[in-house]
Amino acid sequence: MTSNNKRTGLWLTGAGTAAVLGALLLSPAPAKAGKTYDFAIVPKSLNNPYFDLSRDGCMAEAKKLGDVKCTYTGPVTQDAAAEVQTVQDLITRGIDGIAISVADPGSIAHVIARARAAGIPVITFDADAPDTKRQVYVGTDNLQLGKDLGQQLVKAHPTPGTYAVISGGPAAENLAQRVDGVRDVLKAAGWKEVGGSPTFCNDDSALGMQQMTDLTTANPNLSAIVAVGGWPLFTENAYDDFYNKHKAAIDSGKLTIVSADTLPAELSELKKGEVAALVGQQPYAMGAKAMEILRALKQGKSEKTIQYVGLDVVTKDNVAQFMK
Repeated sequence: MTSNNKRTGLWLTGAGTAAVLGALLLSPAPAKAGKTYDFAIVPKSLNNPYFDLSRDGCMAEAKKLGDVKCTYTGPVTQDAAAEVQTVQDLITRGIDGIAISVADPGSIAHVIARARAAGIPVITFDADAPDTKRQVYVGTDNLQLGKDLGQQLVKAHPTPGTYAVISGGPAAENLAQRVDGVRDVLKAAGWKEVGGSPTFCNDDSALGMQQMTDLTTANPNLSAIVAVGGWPLFTENAYDDFYNKHKAAIDSGKLTIVSADTLPAELSELKKGEVAALVGQQPYAMGAKAMEILRALKQGKSEKTIQYVGLDVVTKDNVAQFMK
């Protein structure tokens, strides 16, 4: 069994962004023999533990390949403008290739085009921007993830009720697809979404946790909360407090929680019975595959445009396997 860190989770060369805009680079020549490629992986935010696993996969794969260096850099907190600045700075310094988890496809399209014009391969991971000049997307089938979350809720709570969704950034296409998947399944099953849903926590765990509390306060008879990213559950002590406040409702099945992602804190919460089900992504694999794909593109090889990694549906019945 592959460890959970690698399922969902080493040279670290930098974090944060500079503030200097640069001129376009010259069109590239074919790589010289013996060259070490410097590829950057740019998450939506450095303070999200989910992306730590993409970093780990990137760096492990770079070490394995031998002729690749992984640079991990991006905004500390989710900020589309700061992500654009990060990519601009990477172009200026002459990076060999870039993989981006896109916070806002509209705002980043022009810098992706600029990188491509400079001969720099650009792919997306985790969160796509299909209407840009990116060459490849590697990551989750996000519509399917949302459907899996909806299906797990229906299994755990067969009687239709009311539900709310917690999402991350309102401009993130991957998260919008997950919300669509949840809605497709739950509408067909007779569920009703409450007003004010989805809420947007901007990938901030504390805000996501506060939104869970606010949703249950505003909707005393709420039947379920679906988190399309694991943000509210990433801080175990805070989520434990929420569970203890709503223990009777959760334990009786009156209130059901399902969430994306399978980070260690979430698996612990599932094992304790505080969450009904998790649908896990594989950010470690995304980071590793990003290095392979960028290397191939830099060497002039073709790559399939959409490359999905798998999903892991985790319940109380198999959670022990994912905690090994």
